[in-house]
Amino acid sequence: MVEGGAQKGLSAKLDKKRKRQAEESTKQEKPDTAAAAAPATGDGQSKRSKKLKKNKKKAQAEQDVTSQDRKDGIDESIGKMDGRLLADYFAQRAKKLDKEISAVELGDLSVPDSVFLDTSSFSEKRSLENLPAFLTSFAPKGADLSKASEQKGTPHTLVISAAALRAADVVRALRSFQTKESIVGKLFAKHIKLEEAKQFLQRARTGIGAGTPTRVSDLIESGTLNLNELERIVIDGSHIDQKQRGIFDMKETHLPLLKLLTRPELRERYDAKKKPLQILMF
Repeated sequence: MVEGGAQKGLSAKLDKKRKRQAEESTKQEKPDTAAAAAPATGDGQSKRSKKLKKNKKKAQAEQDVTSQDRKDGIDESIGKMDGRLLADYFAQRAKKLDKEISAVELGDLSVPDSVFLDTSSFSEKRSLENLPAFLTSFAPKGADLSKASEQKGTPHTLVISAAALRAADVVRALRSFQTKESIVGKLFAKHIKLEEAKQFLQRARTGIGAGTPTRVSDLIESGTLNLNELERIVIDGSHIDQKQRGIFDMKETHLPLLKLLTRPELRERYDAKKKPLQILMF
């Protein structure tokens, strides 16, 4: 009995010893594992940090370029683009403003580069006081922009701005083209109901209309804005507001602009053999 008890006691001691050795071995391995993992974590953080710094520098560089081009409420870079650059710029802005836009949708909203009249030769500042000179510079030789079709609501020129307040300023800037027989049309929603705008077009001769993309589209759909004599669409693209935003910088203005420019009634005019419709970037 004594011998059996001694064996059991010895066995218990050996078990305790093995258990203690195993625990000590585990404790020694943990610091090594943590030490090995630390550099990997550090490398991951370092890579993320470098990527963030790179993106920050890129964003800063883009902002610096933008600030250089945007002075006194005018984005000078817009007027320097030719038709090919403008068509690409329109598409790139659409993709940036609407991440979910599909390739098919983008294709439907694409404006052909051939429709843009190159206005990069206009050297004057693209401010409102120079808008009349801009229009005159790119009108056909001998054309009189102060005249209007005898058919009511049939302009030869449309000027499209981002906001109603800006469009109202455009109307004032174009007063030099207004006569008793040709009124500069207010085609925007600020203080002017859609029905009032429709009534104006039904009773007045207008050579030039100034408005916003959505209101102009609504008037075309109503049938009161006649496009038969339309020769040019001028996009008020160089103007930026106090928040440094232009017509291409906001989804609520750029996408309606693209939808307007790609309406079937306008698309068929781009390829017209007689008096093809052109887009000018102011």
